[in-house]
Amino acid sequence: MPSAKTQPARGMRDFLPDDVRKREYVIGVIKEVYERYGFEPLETPAAENIETLMGKYGEEGNQLIFKILKRGVHEGSGEADLALRYDLTVPLARVVAEYRDKLPKFFKRYQIQPVWRADRPARGRFREFYQCDVDVLGSRSMVVEAEICAAAAEVLKRLGFNDFCIRLNHRKVLTGILGVAGVGLEQHDGALVALDKLDKIGRKGVEEELKSRGIPAVASQSLLDFFTELTALEHAAEIAAGEDVGQKQEALNKAVLGRIVEFVNDNEIGSQGVAELQSILEFTKAAGIAPQVRIDPSLARGLSYYTGAIMEISVKDLAGSLGGGGRYDNLVGMFAAQDIPACGFSLGLERILVVMSEREMFPSNLSGAAADVMIAIWNDESIGESIELAHQLRAQGLRVDLYPEADKLGKQFKYASARGVSFVAVIGDEERARGEVAIKDLRNGVQQTVKRAEVAFKLKLGKIFEFKQQ
Repeated sequence: MPSAKTQPARGMRDFLPDDVRKREYVIGVIKEVYERYGFEPLETPAAENIETLMGKYGEEGNQLIFKILKRGVHEGSGEADLALRYDLTVPLARVVAEYRDKLPKFFKRYQIQPVWRADRPARGRFREFYQCDVDVLGSRSMVVEAEICAAAAEVLKRLGFNDFCIRLNHRKVLTGILGVAGVGLEQHDGALVALDKLDKIGRKGVEEELKSRGIPAVASQSLLDFFTELTALEHAAEIAAGEDVGQKQEALNKAVLGRIVEFVNDNEIGSQGVAELQSILEFTKAAGIAPQVRIDPSLARGLSYYTGAIMEISVKDLAGSLGGGGRYDNLVGMFAAQDIPACGFSLGLERILVVMSEREMFPSNLSGAAADVMIAIWNDESIGESIELAHQLRAQGLRVDLYPEADKLGKQFKYASARGVSFVAVIGDEERARGEVAIKDLRNGVQQTVKRAEVAFKLKLGKIFEFKQQ
Protein backbone atom coordinates (compact mmCIF):
# COMPACT_ATOMS: atom_id res chain seq x y z
CA MET A 1 0.00 0.00 0.00
CA PRO A 2 1.55 3.36 -1.01
CA SER A 3 2.35 5.76 1.80
CA ALA A 4 0.07 8.76 2.16
CA LYS A 5 3.24 10.87 2.08
CA THR A 6 3.99 9.79 -1.49
CA GLN A 7 0.46 10.01 -2.91
CA PRO A 8 -0.64 13.18 -4.71
CA ALA A 9 -3.28 15.38 -3.07
CA ARG A 10 -6.80 13.95 -3.26
CA GLY A 11 -8.36 14.66 -6.63
CA MET A 12 -4.95 15.39 -8.18
CA ARG A 13 -2.86 12.98 -10.24
CA ASP A 14 0.65 12.12 -11.38
CA PHE A 15 1.02 11.32 -15.08
CA LEU A 16 3.53 8.63 -16.00
CA PRO A 17 5.01 8.46 -19.53
CA ASP A 18 2.22 6.34 -21.05
CA ASP A 19 -0.39 8.66 -19.51
CA VAL A 20 1.35 11.71 -20.94
CA ARG A 21 1.55 10.15 -24.41
CA LYS A 22 -2.20 9.50 -24.39
CA ARG A 23 -2.94 13.05 -23.26
CA GLU A 24 -0.63 14.55 -25.86
CA TYR A 25 -2.22 12.42 -28.58
CA VAL A 26 -5.72 13.67 -27.74
CA ILE A 27 -4.58 17.28 -27.28
CA GLY A 28 -2.74 17.07 -30.61
CA VAL A 29 -5.93 16.03 -32.41
CA ILE A 30 -7.91 18.79 -30.68
CA LYS A 31 -5.36 21.47 -31.59
CA GLU A 32 -5.18 20.34 -35.21
CA VAL A 33 -8.96 20.45 -35.64
CA TYR A 34 -9.40 23.77 -33.83
CA GLU A 35 -6.69 25.43 -35.92
CA ARG A 36 -8.27 24.16 -39.14
CA TYR A 37 -11.42 26.01 -38.07
CA GLY A 38 -9.44 29.25 -37.71
CA PHE A 39 -9.03 29.35 -33.93
CA GLU A 40 -5.88 30.88 -32.41
CA PRO A 41 -4.12 29.80 -29.17
CA LEU A 42 -4.39 31.70 -25.87
CA GLU A 43 -3.01 31.08 -22.37
CA THR A 44 -3.90 32.81 -19.09
CA PRO A 45 -2.44 32.64 -15.53
CA ALA A 46 -3.38 29.80 -13.17
CA ALA A 47 -4.40 32.33 -10.49
CA GLU A 48 -6.87 35.16 -10.94
CA ASN A 49 -7.94 37.96 -8.61
CA ILE A 50 -10.72 36.48 -6.51
CA GLU A 51 -13.22 39.16 -7.49
CA THR A 52 -12.69 38.16 -11.14
CA LEU A 53 -14.11 34.70 -10.45
CA MET A 54 -16.65 35.10 -7.66
CA GLY A 55 -20.27 35.53 -8.71
CA LYS A 56 -19.78 34.23 -12.26
CA TYR A 57 -20.67 30.55 -11.79
CA GLY A 58 -23.87 30.50 -9.78
CA GLU A 59 -24.36 29.46 -6.18
CA GLU A 60 -22.83 26.00 -6.53
CA GLY A 61 -19.87 27.20 -8.56
CA ASN A 62 -18.88 29.80 -5.97
CA GLN A 63 -18.50 27.06 -3.37
CA LEU A 64 -16.11 25.08 -5.58
CA ILE A 65 -13.57 27.86 -6.22
CA PHE A 66 -10.12 27.13 -4.77
CA LYS A 67 -9.24 30.28 -2.84
CA ILE A 68 -5.64 31.35 -2.14
CA LEU A 69 -5.08 32.95 1.27
CA LYS A 70 -3.23 36.24 1.52
CA ARG A 71 0.48 35.83 2.07
CA GLY A 72 3.24 37.47 4.12
CA VAL A 73 2.08 39.85 6.85
CA HIS A 74 -1.57 39.20 5.89
CA GLU A 75 -1.29 35.42 6.27
CA GLY A 76 -3.00 35.33 9.67
CA SER A 77 -6.08 37.17 8.41
CA GLY A 78 -7.57 34.05 6.81
CA GLU A 79 -8.71 36.20 3.90
CA ALA A 80 -8.23 35.31 0.24
CA ASP A 81 -7.26 37.72 -2.51
CA LEU A 82 -6.53 35.22 -5.31
CA ALA A 83 -8.13 32.00 -6.57
CA LEU A 84 -7.19 29.21 -8.96
CA ARG A 85 -9.11 29.53 -12.21
CA TYR A 86 -12.40 27.61 -12.18
CA ASP A 87 -12.74 27.50 -15.96
CA LEU A 88 -11.23 29.14 -19.05
CA THR A 89 -14.26 31.23 -20.02
CA VAL A 90 -14.17 33.92 -17.34
CA PRO A 91 -10.40 34.48 -17.82
CA LEU A 92 -11.09 34.80 -21.55
CA ALA A 93 -13.71 37.47 -20.88
CA ARG A 94 -11.19 39.36 -18.74
CA VAL A 95 -8.54 39.12 -21.48
CA VAL A 96 -10.93 40.41 -24.14
CA ALA A 97 -11.91 43.36 -21.95
CA GLU A 98 -8.23 44.13 -21.27
CA TYR A 99 -6.93 43.80 -24.85
CA ARG A 100 -10.04 44.60 -26.92
CA ASP A 101 -8.25 47.17 -29.13
CA LYS A 102 -5.51 44.66 -30.01
CA LEU A 103 -7.82 41.78 -30.95
CA PRO A 104 -9.60 41.16 -34.29
CA LYS A 105 -13.27 42.05 -34.76
CA PHE A 106 -14.20 38.38 -34.42
CA PHE A 107 -11.80 36.83 -31.91
CA LYS A 108 -11.65 33.05 -32.32
CA ARG A 109 -9.46 31.40 -29.72
CA TYR A 110 -8.75 27.95 -28.38
CA GLN A 111 -7.22 27.35 -24.95
CA ILE A 112 -6.02 24.08 -23.44
CA GLN A 113 -4.95 24.48 -19.81
CA PRO A 114 -5.71 23.02 -16.36
CA VAL A 115 -8.47 24.36 -14.12
CA TRP A 116 -9.20 23.65 -10.45
CA ARG A 117 -12.42 22.93 -8.59
CA ALA A 118 -12.87 22.00 -4.94
CA ASP A 119 -15.25 19.22 -5.96
CA ARG A 120 -15.70 15.75 -4.52
CA PRO A 121 -13.46 13.40 -6.55
CA ALA A 122 -15.22 10.57 -8.39
CA ARG A 123 -14.81 8.41 -11.51
CA GLY A 124 -13.73 10.79 -14.26
CA ARG A 125 -14.07 13.79 -11.91
CA PHE A 126 -10.97 15.47 -10.50
CA ARG A 127 -10.01 18.62 -8.63
CA GLU A 128 -7.37 19.48 -11.19
CA PHE A 129 -8.18 18.80 -14.81
CA TYR A 130 -7.66 20.17 -18.29
CA GLN A 131 -10.27 21.97 -20.33
CA CYS A 132 -10.06 22.31 -24.10
CA ASP A 133 -12.02 25.40 -25.08
CA VAL A 134 -13.02 27.11 -28.31
CA ASP A 135 -14.76 30.47 -28.25
CA VAL A 136 -15.85 33.11 -30.75
CA LEU A 137 -16.34 36.68 -29.57
CA GLY A 138 -17.85 39.56 -31.51
CA SER A 139 -20.76 37.95 -33.38
CA ARG A 140 -24.40 37.24 -32.51
CA SER A 141 -24.90 35.06 -35.59
CA MET A 142 -26.08 31.49 -35.05
CA VAL A 143 -23.39 30.47 -37.56
CA VAL A 144 -21.03 30.61 -34.57
CA GLU A 145 -22.96 27.90 -32.70
CA ALA A 146 -22.98 25.69 -35.78
CA GLU A 147 -19.22 26.12 -36.35
CA ILE A 148 -18.41 25.35 -32.73
CA CYS A 149 -20.60 22.24 -32.74
CA ALA A 150 -18.99 21.12 -36.02
CA ALA A 151 -15.48 21.56 -34.60
CA ALA A 152 -16.31 19.57 -31.45
CA ALA A 153 -17.98 16.85 -33.52
CA GLU A 154 -14.96 16.56 -35.82
CA VAL A 155 -12.62 16.19 -32.83
CA LEU A 156 -14.67 13.29 -31.47
CA LYS A 157 -14.94 11.60 -34.85
CA ARG A 158 -11.17 11.90 -35.35
CA LEU A 159 -10.65 10.28 -31.94
CA GLY A 160 -12.90 7.35 -32.90
CA PHE A 161 -16.22 8.22 -31.24
CA ASN A 162 -19.24 7.27 -33.33
CA ASP A 163 -21.99 7.14 -30.70
CA PHE A 164 -22.06 10.71 -29.41
CA CYS A 165 -24.93 13.17 -29.43
CA ILE A 166 -24.77 16.99 -29.21
CA ARG A 167 -27.70 17.94 -26.99
CA LEU A 168 -28.95 21.44 -27.76
CA ASN A 169 -31.23 23.82 -25.86
CA HIS A 170 -31.68 27.56 -25.34
CA ARG A 171 -31.82 29.66 -22.20
CA LYS A 172 -34.64 31.77 -23.67
CA VAL A 173 -36.64 28.60 -24.33
CA LEU A 174 -36.11 27.58 -20.71
CA THR A 175 -37.13 31.05 -19.54
CA GLY A 176 -40.31 30.77 -21.57
CA ILE A 177 -41.09 27.27 -20.26
CA LEU A 178 -40.47 28.31 -16.64
CA GLY A 179 -42.59 31.44 -17.04
CA VAL A 180 -45.55 29.59 -18.58
CA ALA A 181 -45.29 26.90 -15.86
CA GLY A 182 -45.63 29.57 -13.17
CA VAL A 183 -42.08 29.80 -11.80
CA GLY A 184 -41.25 33.34 -10.63
CA LEU A 185 -38.40 35.11 -12.40
CA GLU A 186 -36.40 35.34 -9.17
CA GLN A 187 -36.62 31.54 -8.86
CA HIS A 188 -35.43 30.73 -12.40
CA ASP A 189 -31.75 30.18 -11.51
CA GLY A 190 -32.64 27.74 -8.72
CA ALA A 191 -35.13 25.91 -10.93
CA LEU A 192 -32.53 25.55 -13.70
CA VAL A 193 -29.99 24.11 -11.27
CA ALA A 194 -32.56 21.49 -10.26
CA LEU A 195 -33.71 20.72 -13.82
CA ASP A 196 -30.10 20.25 -14.92
CA LYS A 197 -30.06 17.13 -12.70
CA LEU A 198 -33.11 15.49 -14.26
CA ASP A 199 -31.09 12.80 -16.06
CA LYS A 200 -29.01 12.18 -12.92
CA ILE A 201 -31.51 12.07 -10.04
CA GLY A 202 -34.78 11.47 -11.91
CA ARG A 203 -38.19 13.11 -11.61
CA LYS A 204 -38.66 12.41 -7.91
CA GLY A 205 -35.27 13.85 -7.01
CA VAL A 206 -35.85 17.00 -9.04
CA GLU A 207 -39.32 17.37 -7.55
CA GLU A 208 -37.84 17.32 -4.04
CA GLU A 209 -35.15 19.85 -4.99
CA LEU A 210 -37.67 22.19 -6.59
CA LYS A 211 -39.74 22.00 -3.40
CA SER A 212 -36.68 22.78 -1.25
CA ARG A 213 -36.06 25.85 -3.43
CA GLY A 214 -39.55 27.17 -2.79
CA ILE A 215 -40.98 26.42 -6.24
CA PRO A 216 -44.79 26.08 -5.95
CA ALA A 217 -46.03 22.51 -6.29
CA VAL A 218 -48.34 23.46 -9.19
CA ALA A 219 -45.43 24.97 -11.15
CA SER A 220 -43.22 21.99 -10.31
CA GLN A 221 -45.82 19.50 -11.53
CA SER A 222 -46.44 21.51 -14.71
CA LEU A 223 -42.72 21.51 -15.49
CA LEU A 224 -42.15 17.83 -14.81
CA ASP A 225 -45.32 16.81 -16.68
CA PHE A 226 -44.07 18.76 -19.68
CA PHE A 227 -40.69 17.00 -19.67
CA THR A 228 -42.29 13.58 -19.08
CA GLU A 229 -44.60 14.21 -22.05
CA LEU A 230 -41.60 15.17 -24.18
CA THR A 231 -39.87 11.90 -23.33
CA ALA A 232 -42.91 9.94 -24.54
CA LEU A 233 -43.12 12.15 -27.64
CA GLU A 234 -39.46 11.52 -28.48
CA HIS A 235 -39.95 7.77 -28.09
CA ALA A 236 -42.96 7.80 -30.44
CA ALA A 237 -41.14 9.96 -33.02
CA GLU A 238 -38.09 7.68 -32.90
CA ILE A 239 -40.19 4.60 -33.62
CA ALA A 240 -42.04 6.33 -36.47
CA ALA A 241 -38.86 7.61 -38.14
CA GLY A 242 -37.47 4.19 -39.08
CA GLU A 243 -33.78 3.28 -39.28
CA ASP A 244 -32.16 6.23 -41.09
CA VAL A 245 -30.22 8.13 -38.41
CA GLY A 246 -30.49 11.53 -40.08
CA GLN A 247 -34.23 11.22 -40.71
CA LYS A 248 -34.78 9.89 -37.20
CA GLN A 249 -32.99 12.84 -35.60
CA GLU A 250 -34.78 15.34 -37.83
CA ALA A 251 -38.16 13.83 -36.87
CA LEU A 252 -37.27 13.94 -33.17
CA ASN A 253 -36.21 17.57 -33.31
CA LYS A 254 -39.30 18.57 -35.29
CA ALA A 255 -41.60 16.84 -32.81
CA VAL A 256 -39.90 18.36 -29.76
CA LEU A 257 -39.78 21.88 -31.20
CA GLY A 258 -43.45 21.61 -32.13
CA ARG A 259 -44.42 20.72 -28.57
CA ILE A 260 -42.27 23.53 -27.16
CA VAL A 261 -44.01 26.02 -29.46
CA GLU A 262 -47.38 24.77 -28.21
CA PHE A 263 -46.29 25.06 -24.57
CA VAL A 264 -44.67 28.52 -24.66
CA ASN A 265 -47.47 29.71 -27.00
CA ASP A 266 -47.19 33.51 -27.23
CA ASN A 267 -44.40 33.88 -24.65
CA GLU A 268 -42.11 36.34 -26.45
CA ILE A 269 -38.80 35.24 -24.91
CA GLY A 270 -39.53 31.55 -25.41
CA SER A 271 -40.51 32.13 -29.04
CA GLN A 272 -37.24 33.98 -29.69
CA GLY A 273 -35.34 31.00 -28.33
CA VAL A 274 -37.24 28.57 -30.57
CA ALA A 275 -36.45 30.69 -33.65
CA GLU A 276 -32.74 30.68 -32.81
CA LEU A 277 -32.74 26.91 -32.25
CA GLN A 278 -34.33 26.46 -35.67
CA SER A 279 -31.55 28.56 -37.24
CA ILE A 280 -28.86 26.51 -35.51
CA LEU A 281 -30.43 23.26 -36.75
CA GLU A 282 -30.49 24.63 -40.29
CA PHE A 283 -26.80 25.59 -40.11
CA THR A 284 -25.69 22.31 -38.54
CA LYS A 285 -27.43 20.52 -41.40
CA ALA A 286 -25.31 22.54 -43.85
CA ALA A 287 -22.22 21.64 -41.79
CA GLY A 288 -23.05 17.93 -42.11
CA ILE A 289 -23.54 17.21 -38.41
CA ALA A 290 -27.35 17.30 -38.15
CA PRO A 291 -27.58 13.54 -37.35
CA GLN A 292 -25.56 14.19 -34.17
CA VAL A 293 -27.63 17.18 -32.94
CA ARG A 294 -30.69 16.65 -30.73
CA ILE A 295 -32.97 19.27 -29.18
CA ASP A 296 -33.17 18.53 -25.44
CA PRO A 297 -35.42 20.94 -23.49
CA SER A 298 -34.28 19.40 -20.16
CA LEU A 299 -30.70 20.55 -20.73
CA ALA A 300 -30.11 23.51 -18.44
CA ARG A 301 -26.36 23.75 -17.63
CA GLY A 302 -26.00 25.31 -14.19
CA LEU A 303 -23.59 28.15 -14.98
CA SER A 304 -25.46 31.42 -14.61
CA TYR A 305 -23.65 33.35 -17.34
CA TYR A 306 -25.30 31.56 -20.30
CA THR A 307 -27.76 33.75 -22.22
CA GLY A 308 -28.65 31.83 -25.40
CA ALA A 309 -28.03 28.42 -26.93
CA ILE A 310 -26.50 25.79 -24.66
CA MET A 311 -24.88 22.54 -25.78
CA GLU A 312 -23.66 19.34 -24.17
CA ILE A 313 -22.12 16.18 -25.65
CA SER A 314 -23.43 12.85 -24.42
CA VAL A 315 -22.10 9.38 -25.20
CA LYS A 316 -24.10 6.18 -24.94
CA ASP A 317 -23.83 4.40 -21.56
CA LEU A 318 -21.72 7.20 -20.05
CA ALA A 319 -22.90 9.12 -16.99
CA GLY A 320 -22.13 12.78 -17.45
CA SER A 321 -20.91 14.46 -20.62
CA LEU A 322 -17.77 14.79 -22.73
CA GLY A 323 -18.12 18.55 -22.95
CA GLY A 324 -20.49 21.46 -23.08
CA GLY A 325 -20.88 25.16 -23.64
CA GLY A 326 -23.14 27.85 -24.96
CA ARG A 327 -23.68 31.53 -25.67
CA TYR A 328 -22.77 34.07 -22.98
CA ASP A 329 -23.38 37.51 -24.48
CA ASN A 330 -23.28 39.46 -21.20
CA LEU A 331 -20.19 38.04 -19.50
CA VAL A 332 -17.52 40.20 -21.15
CA GLY A 333 -19.65 43.23 -20.34
CA MET A 334 -19.00 42.56 -16.65
CA PHE A 335 -15.36 43.51 -17.31
CA ALA A 336 -15.76 46.02 -20.15
CA ALA A 337 -17.89 49.10 -20.68
CA GLN A 338 -19.57 47.50 -23.69
CA ASP A 339 -21.44 44.28 -24.41
CA ILE A 340 -19.48 41.84 -26.54
CA PRO A 341 -21.37 38.77 -27.82
CA ALA A 342 -19.65 35.46 -27.22
CA CYS A 343 -20.19 31.72 -27.60
CA GLY A 344 -17.95 28.82 -26.66
CA PHE A 345 -17.56 25.12 -26.03
CA SER A 346 -15.32 23.09 -23.73
CA LEU A 347 -14.29 19.47 -24.31
CA GLY A 348 -13.70 17.43 -21.16
CA LEU A 349 -10.24 15.99 -21.76
CA GLU A 350 -10.24 13.84 -18.60
CA ARG A 351 -13.52 12.11 -19.41
CA ILE A 352 -12.46 11.60 -23.01
CA LEU A 353 -9.26 9.92 -21.80
CA VAL A 354 -11.15 7.69 -19.36
CA VAL A 355 -13.65 6.53 -22.00
CA MET A 356 -10.98 6.01 -24.66
CA SER A 357 -8.88 3.93 -22.25
CA GLU A 358 -11.85 1.79 -21.20
CA ARG A 359 -12.87 1.24 -24.83
CA GLU A 360 -9.26 0.69 -25.98
CA MET A 361 -9.58 3.44 -28.57
CA PHE A 362 -5.95 4.61 -28.59
CA PRO A 363 -3.66 3.69 -31.52
CA SER A 364 -1.70 0.51 -30.87
CA ASN A 365 1.64 2.22 -31.47
CA LEU A 366 0.99 5.03 -28.98
CA SER A 367 2.73 3.34 -26.05
CA GLY A 368 5.84 2.91 -28.14
CA ALA A 369 9.47 2.84 -27.14
CA ALA A 370 11.11 5.82 -25.53
CA ALA A 371 13.86 5.65 -28.20
CA ASP A 372 14.58 4.16 -31.63
CA VAL A 373 17.97 2.84 -30.53
CA MET A 374 20.03 2.53 -27.37
CA ILE A 375 23.80 2.98 -27.47
CA ALA A 376 25.44 0.47 -25.14
CA ILE A 377 28.74 1.21 -23.37
CA TRP A 378 31.34 -1.50 -24.15
CA ASN A 379 33.89 -0.27 -21.58
CA ASP A 380 35.19 2.95 -20.06
CA GLU A 381 37.54 3.53 -23.02
CA SER A 382 34.61 3.55 -25.49
CA ILE A 383 32.42 6.10 -23.64
CA GLY A 384 33.63 9.05 -25.71
CA GLU A 385 32.93 7.37 -29.04
CA SER A 386 29.56 6.14 -27.81
CA ILE A 387 28.57 9.72 -26.89
CA GLU A 388 29.71 10.91 -30.33
CA LEU A 389 27.64 8.21 -32.05
CA ALA A 390 24.56 9.15 -30.03
CA HIS A 391 25.03 12.80 -31.00
CA GLN A 392 25.43 11.93 -34.70
CA LEU A 393 22.32 9.75 -34.78
CA ARG A 394 20.21 12.38 -32.99
CA ALA A 395 21.33 14.97 -35.56
CA GLN A 396 19.92 12.65 -38.24
CA GLY A 397 16.47 12.56 -36.65
CA LEU A 398 16.63 9.39 -34.55
CA ARG A 399 15.57 9.14 -30.93
CA VAL A 400 18.62 7.85 -29.09
CA ASP A 401 19.03 6.61 -25.52
CA LEU A 402 22.55 6.35 -24.15
CA TYR A 403 23.23 3.78 -21.44
CA PRO A 404 25.01 5.90 -18.80
CA GLU A 405 27.74 3.49 -17.63
CA ALA A 406 29.88 0.50 -18.62
CA ASP A 407 28.11 -2.69 -17.60
CA LYS A 408 27.63 -6.30 -18.69
CA LEU A 409 26.14 -6.32 -22.17
CA GLY A 410 23.45 -8.76 -21.08
CA LYS A 411 22.17 -6.25 -18.51
CA GLN A 412 22.23 -3.45 -21.08
CA PHE A 413 20.27 -5.52 -23.61
CA LYS A 414 17.76 -6.44 -20.91
CA TYR A 415 17.32 -2.78 -19.95
CA ALA A 416 16.70 -1.76 -23.59
CA SER A 417 14.20 -4.59 -24.07
CA ALA A 418 12.31 -3.61 -20.90
CA ARG A 419 11.92 -0.09 -22.31
CA GLY A 420 10.63 -1.40 -25.63
CA VAL A 421 13.67 -0.25 -27.61
CA SER A 422 14.08 -2.29 -30.81
CA PHE A 423 17.81 -1.77 -31.48
CA VAL A 424 21.01 -1.67 -29.46
CA ALA A 425 24.22 -0.30 -31.01
CA VAL A 426 27.62 -1.29 -29.59
CA ILE A 427 31.11 -0.03 -30.38
CA GLY A 428 33.33 -2.90 -29.19
CA ASP A 429 37.12 -3.04 -29.49
CA GLU A 430 37.00 -4.79 -32.87
CA GLU A 431 34.28 -2.50 -34.26
CA ARG A 432 36.19 0.58 -33.12
CA ALA A 433 39.34 -0.61 -34.87
CA ARG A 434 37.43 -1.10 -38.14
CA GLY A 435 35.32 2.08 -37.92
CA GLU A 436 32.15 0.01 -37.58
CA VAL A 437 29.20 -0.40 -35.23
CA ALA A 438 27.44 -3.61 -34.17
CA ILE A 439 23.64 -3.29 -34.20
CA LYS A 440 21.35 -5.89 -32.63
CA ASP A 441 17.67 -6.12 -33.53
CA LEU A 442 16.05 -7.11 -30.22
CA ARG A 443 12.84 -8.12 -31.99
CA ASN A 444 14.45 -11.22 -33.50
CA GLY A 445 17.97 -11.32 -32.03
CA VAL A 446 19.73 -10.77 -35.39
CA GLN A 447 22.96 -8.77 -35.19
CA GLN A 448 24.72 -6.92 -38.04
CA THR A 449 27.92 -4.90 -38.29
CA VAL A 450 27.83 -1.73 -40.42
CA LYS A 451 30.09 1.22 -41.21
CA ARG A 452 29.69 4.25 -38.94
CA ALA A 453 28.41 6.39 -41.81
CA GLU A 454 25.63 3.87 -42.58
CA VAL A 455 24.27 3.39 -39.05
CA ALA A 456 21.44 5.95 -39.30
CA PHE A 457 20.27 4.63 -42.68
CA LYS A 458 20.35 1.04 -41.43
CA LEU A 459 18.35 1.92 -38.30
CA LYS A 460 15.72 3.89 -40.24
CA LEU A 461 15.36 0.96 -42.65
CA GLY A 462 15.24 -1.44 -39.69
CA LYS A 463 12.24 0.43 -38.24
CA ILE A 464 10.33 -0.74 -41.32
CA PHE A 465 11.94 -4.12 -42.00
CA GLU A 466 13.36 -6.45 -39.33
CA PHE A 467 16.99 -7.44 -39.68
CA LYS A 468 17.57 -10.71 -41.50
CA GLN A 469 20.31 -13.19 -40.77
CA GLN A 470 23.26 -12.57 -43.11
